[in-house]
Amino acid sequence: MPSGVGAGIRVVVSREGVRAPVAVARLGDAVALVMRAQKVRHAMVSVTLLTPRRMAALNRKHLAHAGATDVITFGFRDPAGAVIGDIYICPVEVAANAQRFGVPGREEFLRVAVHGALHVLGYEHPEGDARTRAPMWRVQERLLRRVLDA
Repeated sequence: MPSGVGAGIRVVVSREGVRAPVAVARLGDAVALVMRAQKVRHAMVSVTLLTPRRMAALNRKHLAHAGATDVITFGFRDPAGAVIGDIYICPVEVAANAQRFGVPGREEFLRVAVHGALHVLGYEHPEGDARTRAPMWRVQERLLRRVLDA
């Protein structure tokens, strides 16, 4: 389902047999908001919601990590400067994180979408506790507030 079309930004969201606490259109709009806020004029981003089993397989194949994770992203810019990216989200892992961090599930799900979109754009952060003090985290939380207010 396309979302965020306009200004050359297109986000397509698909679900592979999973449910999410956020409507597909809202998820696409959140990713498109990040692109616009970061001054991206042309982008094609896919967001795919996966089961833990499929996420674990993706994690093992591409990152050599064991088990499922909440989000995996791949992104680059084409020679003309357009952003092209894939964001994979595992709603089961996101729900577990929401419970662990004591935040609403919908908020954590949108946080992960914003986080993935920033990774598509090339943002990075350190691992562990330092990630919440990184510049990427500050940008993420500012954009998340905009998404939640929209």
